[in-house]
Formats: sequence, C-alpha cells, structure tokens
Amino acid sequence: MTEASPATIYVVEDDAEVSRVLMRTLDEFGFAAQAFRDGASVLRRLQTERPDLCVIDLGLPDMDGMELVREIARRWGCGMLIITGRGHLVDRIMGLEGGGDDYLVKPFEAREVVARVRSILRRRATGITGVPTLQRRYARFAGWTMDCAANTLRGPDGSEQLLGIAEAQVLRSFLESPHQILTREQLLGSRDVSPFDRSIDVRISRLRRKLEADPQNPQMIKTVYGAGYMFSAVVNWS
Repeated sequence: MTEASPATIYVVEDDAEVSRVLMRTLDEFGFAAQAFRDGASVLRRLQTERPDLCVIDLGLPDMDGMELVREIARRWGCGMLIITGRGHLVDRIMGLEGGGDDYLVKPFEAREVVARVRSILRRRATGITGVPTLQRRYARFAGWTMDCAANTLRGPDGSEQLLGIAEAQVLRSFLESPHQILTREQLLGSRDVSPFDRSIDVRISRLRRKLEADPQNPQMIKTVYGAGYMFSAVVNWS
C-alpha cells in the first residue's frame, strides 16, 4: 500500500526566527513545508503549485497581508491560517471574512500552529460528517442553491455571490447536518474553543445577513442557547 503524500504547507513569514521555528515544527510533524519571505514570492510559486494550506503573517514587507489572503482565497482556494501580531478584533474579523480559516495572534506555541493546521486540513477534507466535500456538489434549500465546489450561493431571485472560504465551510457543515444541533467546537473543526472566541459568531452573522429575511429574527440558522446552532431547512443534494 502506498503511503499518502504529506500535506504541503506554505509558510509566508518575513521574521527569520519565527519562520525557522514554524518550518522545523511542521517538518517534525510530517508536513512538507516551504518558506517564503514576502507576498510576491509565494504568488509566483502559486502559479505552478497549489499547497494544501498557507500559513500567512499579515505583516509582510511588500504587501498588505489581508490583500494576500483575499487573493489566495479568490484564485486558489487553499486553506489559510493567519498569524499576526495584530490583536485587534477588527483585524481578526477582516482576516476571517477575507477567506482565512483560522487566526492566531503572536506570541503563540509552535505546536498550537500544528493543531490548527491539522484542524483546518481535516475539516476541509471531510467536513463534520465525513462526507467528501465534492462528492455531492449542489445543495438546494428554501429557494437557495449552494455550489460546494465553487463556493457560490445562488438566491431565489437568481443572483449569485461568492462566499469566503470560512463562510462556505460553516454553511456546508449546516447543509450536511440539517435539523441537528452543531456545537461551536464542531463548526470550528472539533478543537477546543475559548469562551472568548467569536469567530463562529462572526461567520454565522454574515450568513444570516445573506440568507435570512430578518437577520435579527433568524428562521433558518437558529441559536440553541447553551448548546450551539441548528440549520432549520430541508436540504436536497445533487
């Protein structure tokens, strides 16, 4: 039996010491990691090779890291873990809305990066229920159609919009498990979630603004207080 190839991880970090620690740790845990010092160099490499995931520092010397996150999400759609010294909530929200899958603020433990990388790869590969994401492409619900391969959402009026990677993953999780309570931990990939981690709330708020007639009184994505969230719509797959 042939062993699976190790996941390819691009580390985009201009701090040589941080990059060295990340590269060494990822290598120790069996990943095929490559280091890049700026946005331009990783964009050139992406023209010829698509990694499984990019670890991106927002403080790059040649471009805004947020712009790099959005460009990678738009053109290549690989997983993204954002690492930054910016601790402000608005930066975290912008990173997640721009297409990031998860977010770490410096200083951090290198092994926490490995845990986050594994979590992102796991949920991108299988989702919560273990169904391959491209096995069933179209989900139809309440007049809406979700194309899970292209991350596009078509409304009842025929209008179409491209979802960010993080939003698409949460919606796909709901569509795979309608009428079931999903915890915040499940929606974030079965990792420990701090009571102060609001990333799921941000993503669900954005989805409600897209899907609900009255986002303040949601009928489709319901909060189950003390437990999690539930998607209350009939879903048909094709």
